[in-house]
Amino acid sequence: MPRRLPCLAALVALILAGLAGPRAAAQTTVSIGGSTFVNKGLVGVGRIPAAQRDRLGETFGSLSGLAVDLSTWRRNVDGSYSGTIYSQPDRGIMRSGGPTNYTPRRHRLSVSFTPAPNGATNQLQLGLTLADTTLYAEANGTLLTSLDPSPTATATRAGFPVLPVAFNNRLSLDAEGLVLLPDGSFFVSDEYGPYLYRFSAAGVLLSAIRPPEAFIPKRGGRDSFSSDNPAPGQPSANPSGPTTGRENNQGFEGLCASGDGRTLYAMLQSATRQDGGAGGNSLRRYTRLLAYDISNPAATTLRGEWVLPLPLFTQAGVQQVASIGDIAFLSGKQFLVLVRDSNGRGSATAASLLRAVMVYDISGATNIAGTAFDTVATPVAPNGVLAAAVTPATSTVLFDLNDTAQLVKFGLNNSSSDNSNTLAEKWESLAIAPANDPVAPDDFFVFVGNDNDFSTSDGFQDGSSFSSSPNIDSMILVYRVSLATRLINISSRSLTGPGADAHIVGFVVQGARAVVRRPRHRSRPRGVRRPRHPPRSRAPNLRQGRAPRDRQ
Repeated sequence: MPRRLPCLAALVALILAGLAGPRAAAQTTVSIGGSTFVNKGLVGVGRIPAAQRDRLGETFGSLSGLAVDLSTWRRNVDGSYSGTIYSQPDRGIMRSGGPTNYTPRRHRLSVSFTPAPNGATNQLQLGLTLADTTLYAEANGTLLTSLDPSPTATATRAGFPVLPVAFNNRLSLDAEGLVLLPDGSFFVSDEYGPYLYRFSAAGVLLSAIRPPEAFIPKRGGRDSFSSDNPAPGQPSANPSGPTTGRENNQGFEGLCASGDGRTLYAMLQSATRQDGGAGGNSLRRYTRLLAYDISNPAATTLRGEWVLPLPLFTQAGVQQVASIGDIAFLSGKQFLVLVRDSNGRGSATAASLLRAVMVYDISGATNIAGTAFDTVATPVAPNGVLAAAVTPATSTVLFDLNDTAQLVKFGLNNSSSDNSNTLAEKWESLAIAPANDPVAPDDFFVFVGNDNDFSTSDGFQDGSSFSSSPNIDSMILVYRVSLATRLINISSRSLTGPGADAHIVGFVVQGARAVVRRPRHRSRPRGVRRPRHPPRSRAPNLRQGRAPRDRQ
């Protein structure tokens, strides 16, 4: 009988573990460029119904861009969070092969978030309430359009570079990345140009950045911004694809800014035509990341340019190259990059083979800004082979969106069954917000949003109803990660009082970055109460709205 007790104890332990409910998957740790990152898993999900209408009565659509307003982001006393997130749809529903005269816009969402590290039976951890919709327009009030630009015509505006324009003489924009600046204005990345546009808080176009000539699509040696998705009755581009510059529908997909708002980073979705993009999917691996000094947004300067190799995967025995969905700033040398294949709900193949958020490190990469590689005559990767003189960025996977153990915690799946809980094909937006957790000061939430391509059976856009199937909700997955500053020493013992007697605790840290903390009254003599209004500190309040620092 005594010999059976250990077995009985093990059985009891298993039963108790089952009663405790589901447990979060083990954390995973990766290191790159001298920094360590910890993936703590999927901790919440939010959904916006496919049929949701925006404040102007049109279908809400996709999450092609996300930006957290860190000035509003708060950790509440009960451990929940609240704040404001801005989202941006892309060019709208496609009709007769091309986009409509849909006006590009930005949405403001009120957010409530209660993390569920061990999962939940619902997908309501991230509450998303539409608060406002802002249309993009020129200074004279003329609205922009999502229509495909003319393959032969361009527009001129005083103080602007040559611009993409549709047949109706409205400026064309396929909006993707979204960055909120400290002054309340926004930068928007564009797939058509590919350009970088700055809009006021009210949605008025303020300026545009034209990238180096290597990025500009050319046909017959001249600018040709068409993506060959013409509106009904309009001519197709000839040839269909540009001879050089960005590939059709492969413009500036990723956009982010440094924590101080002085540097803007933009990334092509895949390689330019001359860098292998003309050879099809398998050769378009070597894409580019640009860095602009925007200290003076009216006079921006290109400061950096690096080559980032996209991950490879095999589908049906054929090597393929993943596309990027978005980027997020970690430091002047490291970035999160969302990568994906073209599988998922809404595509021909519902089960994805590759979806991940990676860390890219450019600390050892060659800065090619201002070199011959910025001209169309000198490809950086002819026929998909990187030039020997160029060292690319390095990368590692931080977390896998297709991780079954994480998805099932919230009833989601990556499956060929293709039901309403199957992850959509396109994941195209990233945003970061601090956890503001005193126990884990280096923890952040990473928001990953999808592009549902306005797929709904009850849609309305550009003055008329439409029906598109299947119904695909806009969805945000929230992961918790640590940027992994490591505490290696702490020692403190003192009597503390108010004013000049305040006890300032010092920390010795090692890792990606040091975190400055406010002075705290850690100990007091018995009978001494905490001052109602503690003395002010010059140290910044990093608990609210702390963004990753620029360590460039």
